[in-house]
Amino acid sequence: MMRTEAEKANGGLLKRRERLHSEVSSILESRILNGDLKVGDRLDSESAIANEFGVSTRSVREAIQVLETKGLVRRRHGERTEVVRDDVDGYLETLAVTVRQRFSTDPDYLLQLMAVRRMIEAEVLEILTDLESPVTPEIEAALQAMRTARDDGDFSGFVNADAAFHLALVHATDNQVLQHIYDNLSGLINEVMHISSRVPTKSLDEAYAEHASIFDLIMARDKAGSKALLRAQIDNSADYLRQAIEKSNQKKARKEE
Repeated sequence: MMRTEAEKANGGLLKRRERLHSEVSSILESRILNGDLKVGDRLDSESAIANEFGVSTRSVREAIQVLETKGLVRRRHGERTEVVRDDVDGYLETLAVTVRQRFSTDPDYLLQLMAVRRMIEAEVLEILTDLESPVTPEIEAALQAMRTARDDGDFSGFVNADAAFHLALVHATDNQVLQHIYDNLSGLINEVMHISSRVPTKSLDEAYAEHASIFDLIMARDKAGSKALLRAQIDNSADYLRQAIEKSNQKKARKEE
């Protein structure tokens, strides 16, 4: 069905307003995160912000609502909007909550998390293999915990130690941005690892051997080899996760029949 000229015009106005409030929220967000606006500071009035950016007060209200959703500001009736958070840690924590909420309505979103995880951890090995001492006591302890869980046949303990191993790799880089991002996603990643690990027939011996090989390659500062093995491991986990999602969807479909 063809759209009328009025419908096209309305659609264009909606897109323009969305672009305007996104631009305003992005600029205000940057001012908060870089410290120009500190916790306790009050934003200018909506009309003053509208004049500064040359937009309507409606666009300003929509921009402030975005910031409030992210936990950066708080609005109270009869008062100017207050900055309540300026730390990157808290901001990323809010984003992690948003991602978790998305998972509840769109399971396929989990697969996108695996892609993000692969990108982050590949960069981690890029950094670690350039260090004089690429392995920390935390990495060694996590690998030992995996070995103990393997010997005890402790499946859940093995998965938790597996997650701790990857988290320790990230922390070994001493890159605070990577740490902040991964820390706020680590709980979700752990949950995904528990889901995906239920699908394959791979033994704990085989799973441990993979991690021990990654450890050895890092120790040898084999950048290409360690990254290739880690990517393959995460890709396999993504495949297992895809199977788990498909089985879940099939089960739901059967219930609805």
